[in-house]
Amino acid sequence: MELKAIDLSELTKKIDPIVAARNNWYLVTAAAEGKVNTLTAGWFTLGNNWEKKIATVFIRPQRHTKKFIDASGRFTLTFFDGHQDALGYLGTHSGADVPDKIEKSGLHLTEVDGLPTYTEGRYVLFCKVLYSQPIEEKCFLDPAFATATYPDKDFSVQYVGEIEAAYEIIG
Repeated sequence: MELKAIDLSELTKKIDPIVAARNNWYLVTAAAEGKVNTLTAGWFTLGNNWEKKIATVFIRPQRHTKKFIDASGRFTLTFFDGHQDALGYLGTHSGADVPDKIEKSGLHLTEVDGLPTYTEGRYVLFCKVLYSQPIEEKCFLDPAFATATYPDKDFSVQYVGEIEAAYEIIG
C-alpha cells in the first residue's frame, strides 16, 4: 500500500463532503489500548474553523467506537470506492458484540503513523479531536426535525477534529 499526501487546500477536489458521506458512506476508526474499532457513518462536515482545517463527525453515544475516540483523542476517516457490503456490515454490527467485525467484513486493517485505516480505502484523513459536545434536543429550532432525526432521543456527540494529514491510498 502506498500513500500520496493530499494538500489540504485541495481536499474537497478529492472528497465531496456532500456526496461522499451520504451516498458512499465512510468509516470512522479509532484505536485505544491496543484495540481498534470502527463504525460506518453518513454524516460529516469538512471546513475551516478556528484557523484549522477540520472534519466534524457525529457519533451516537451507544456506538462502541465512541469509547475509542474518547480514550485516544484521535480518529481516522476512510473513504472508499465501492465496498458497500463491507461498509453495510460494519454499520450494523457492534464491535462490543462482534470483536472481530473488521476481519469479518473482509476489509484489511493497516496502521499508518500509529493510526488505523484500510488497505481498500481510497482516501484517509487523520484527525485530532479539538472539541466535542453532545447534541441537545433543546437546541433544535424545529422540534419535528429533532424527532425525525433522533426518534430514540439518542442524540449524537459532535466531534470537531483537526485534519492533521490527508492521503490518497494507492494500491
